[in-house]
Amino acid sequence: MKRILFVLAALCLLAVSCKKEVSETQTLSGLWPSKFEYSTENGETNRLYTMKNAKGMEVTVINIGARIVSIVVPDKDGNGQNVVLGYDSIEPYLQLNNYFGAVVGRYANRIADGTVELDRVTYRLRQNNGKNTLHGGPRGFSTQYFTIEQPNTQSVVCSYFSKAGEEGFPGSLNLTVTYTLTDDNALDIDYQATTNQATYVNFTNHSYFNLAGATSKSIEGQQLYIDASSYTPVNENKIPTGEIAKVQGTPFDYTILRPMDVNYQYDINYVLNARENDAPAAKAVSPSTGIRMEVYTTEPGLQFYTDKSQPSFCLETQHFPDSPHQANFPTTILRVDSVFNSKTVYKFGVE
Repeated sequence: MKRILFVLAALCLLAVSCKKEVSETQTLSGLWPSKFEYSTENGETNRLYTMKNAKGMEVTVINIGARIVSIVVPDKDGNGQNVVLGYDSIEPYLQLNNYFGAVVGRYANRIADGTVELDRVTYRLRQNNGKNTLHGGPRGFSTQYFTIEQPNTQSVVCSYFSKAGEEGFPGSLNLTVTYTLTDDNALDIDYQATTNQATYVNFTNHSYFNLAGATSKSIEGQQLYIDASSYTPVNENKIPTGEIAKVQGTPFDYTILRPMDVNYQYDINYVLNARENDAPAAKAVSPSTGIRMEVYTTEPGLQFYTDKSQPSFCLETQHFPDSPHQANFPTTILRVDSVFNSKTVYKFGVE
C-alpha cells in the first residue's frame, strides 16, 4: 500500500510539474517569465509583465526599477527584433550595477558635489560619481521595487513611494510611471509625481537601444537626428558649465540625419528646440533592419549616451543636469501644491 501511495504521489507531482511547464509561455524576445520570479526581503514579488499589440510589437517590464527588459518590433522583413539590451533572468538585475531599461530618479543625471539648496536649507545627497550624485544616488529609483498593476494587455502602471530623506532628498514623493503600448507601435511613458515638501525631481528611462538587434555587435551605420541647435557643455567631471552652446561645428551636431560616430564617446545633454506637438525630438534608423525609432517628449532636454563596451545608445529625455546649481536652466523644483507631469513616446516603424 505504501508503494502504491508513493507512486501516486510521484505521478501527482509530475502532473503538476508538466502542467506548470505547459502553462508557461515564452515571450517573443525569448524570455521565460519564471526566470524573473523573485521575492524581496520585504516579501515583495518581482515578475515579468508582458504587453502586446496586434501588430507584432511586445514590451516586457519588471518590478525592480520598473525596468524595460525587452522591446520587440517588426523589421523591414516583418521579423520581430528585440531592440533594447537586457538580461534573460532576474539575477543580473539584482547586482544593481547598471541602468538597463530602468526608471531613473529621484534626479536623473548629475548633481555637482552631492548637495542641493532649497528654501535656504542645504541638503547633502549620497554621492556615487566621485563627489557628485548620479541618477539619484547609489540606491536611486533604478534599484527600488515598484508596485505594478496591469489593467489590460497593453499597459502597466508602476508606482513607487520615496520616503523623505531617501538618498538625502527632501520630502516624501509619490511617483507613478505608466507604460502604454499603442496600436501604432509606440511605447508611451507617462510620469506623474507629487510631494509633501518642496523637492527636486528629474525622471527618465535609461533603455539602451540597438536598432540592429540587441545581440548585434555594433551600432555602426545606424543614423541619428536630434532636433537641437544647442547643448550644455560640461567640465572634466561631466558637470555643466552653465553655458548654452551651439552644436554647429562640433561632434554633437545631429541636426541632419547622419550615421552615429562610433569612435566618439557621447554623454551630453541637448537643449531641444521648440517643436510642434507632432514633431519628433529625435529619430534613429538602422539601415540593416530598416527599423526606425522616433522620440517625442514634453521634456526640454535629451541626453545622448553611447556605450562602446556593449554597443548601444541611449536617448534619455530629461530636464538638464545639475539644474539645482544653474539658475539659467529650467527649474526642477516640485512644490507641494503642484503635480509633476511628463510624457515621452518611443515610436517604431520601418524605413
